[in-house]
Amino acid sequence: MRRALPQLARRWRLYALVRRFEPALRLAGITQLVGDLDRPASLRRLAGIAEAVLHSAPPPGEGADDARTRRLLAALARSRSLPRRLVYISTTGVYGDCRGEVVAETRPLAAATARARRRVAAERRLRRAGCRGLRVAILRAPGIYAADRLPLERLERGDPLLKPEEDVFTNHIHAEDLARACVVALERGRPNRAYNVCDDSVLPMGEWFDKLAAAFGLPRAPRLPRAELKHRLSPPQLSFMAESRRLDNRRMKRELKLRLVYPTVDHGIAAALENR
Repeated sequence: MRRALPQLARRWRLYALVRRFEPALRLAGITQLVGDLDRPASLRRLAGIAEAVLHSAPPPGEGADDARTRRLLAALARSRSLPRRLVYISTTGVYGDCRGEVVAETRPLAAATARARRRVAAERRLRRAGCRGLRVAILRAPGIYAADRLPLERLERGDPLLKPEEDVFTNHIHAEDLARACVVALERGRPNRAYNVCDDSVLPMGEWFDKLAAAFGLPRAPRLPRAELKHRLSPPQLSFMAESRRLDNRRMKRELKLRLVYPTVDHGIAAALENR
């Protein structure tokens, strides 16, 4: 989570696991360890090197397990003890389709896609490590956006969306707020605790794209019935329209004491326009 690095650097000496050396990280004073979570032998230097870990690597693209998280924990465990704290960036896809209901962290997990099931596997493995003394905080993030991470190409292509009466609720978090959540979770996250890390926006997917279209002078996306979208969109695109939920972020505010810089997508869009 590169956006968190400046904040982390003010508090800790940083090490970054990288596949290859990056000049920007060196200039920022970050010690780089060349390794790959897909190559266990390359991870030997991780043992005993840190007391806190920010784990943001996605699972592999196939399989039922997250072998990358398994290998990371195995590498860390080669020391006499695990680090004291670990924050993992997961996804709200672990909840599956909630039919627009309000979703708190206590809701049973019901991941419906292969990628979300791999996230569930990673969470469970990390929770087991948390029972052995590692203080684990899991940040479940929804759609991450920023000025350089807006889905404007979809509007430019004219990709269709669901008609309003069939639309799904979506949730969002600005990348800068997610980075700040990582920092405070390392400091304040409770042991083996999951947090919905999202802003206060509650809106259907179509309204999100309508806001973007109005702000950036683009045509609104056409709206079609779900049955017709199956012939117009790819399976990955359709998967994001198959789940509807409204996230409860009160635990994040209460326990992590995170004050959002971008409390709604309107704030994030306004900031993106100012930076154009």
